[in-house]
Amino acid sequence: MSDLQNEEDWDETTPDTTLNTEDDDPELNGGGVLSPEAEIQEALAKEKEKFLRLFAEFENYKKRTSKERLELFRTAGQEVMVSLLPVLDDFERAMKELSKNNDEETFKGVELIQNKLKETLRSKGLQEIGTKVGDAFDPDVHDAITQIPAPNKKMIGKIIDVVEKGFSLGDKIIRHPKVVVGN
Repeated sequence: MSDLQNEEDWDETTPDTTLNTEDDDPELNGGGVLSPEAEIQEALAKEKEKFLRLFAEFENYKKRTSKERLELFRTAGQEVMVSLLPVLDDFERAMKELSKNNDEETFKGVELIQNKLKETLRSKGLQEIGTKVGDAFDPDVHDAITQIPAPNKKMIGKIIDVVEKGFSLGDKIIRHPKVVVGN
């Protein structure tokens, strides 16, 4: 055999001196097996990680369910509010008709009932969307039911008539005001 081949054989059979030995790393117990203390430490670290993840997941669950509960109450209130909006519209029409008659006592009685209903709904978060003739049309807020020729150039793209009032519950629009727009 040549000297070069003997050196290669010698390199393959000599142990690698860069490997950790039992003297270098107390956690290794021959053959790369962890000592009982190291196994316990590793198991403890895994359990701590599981606990932290479970705790974070539970916190997220609590936040999510509280948001869902609030949304449920808001939605349930919204359904009631939406169903009462036609009653408010009927009160408006009744007030217009009663104002034409000379029966002042009936007018005051219906007006008191209307104001009480409005105040009750307002206390629950219902707000009327203030839309007036001459306001700029906003497609995010208003619902255009038709367009008519504008009476003058200043009214192009503006609200000509409010057909039905709009309402919001908190920050959410539950009924868009129906308007006529000038073009």
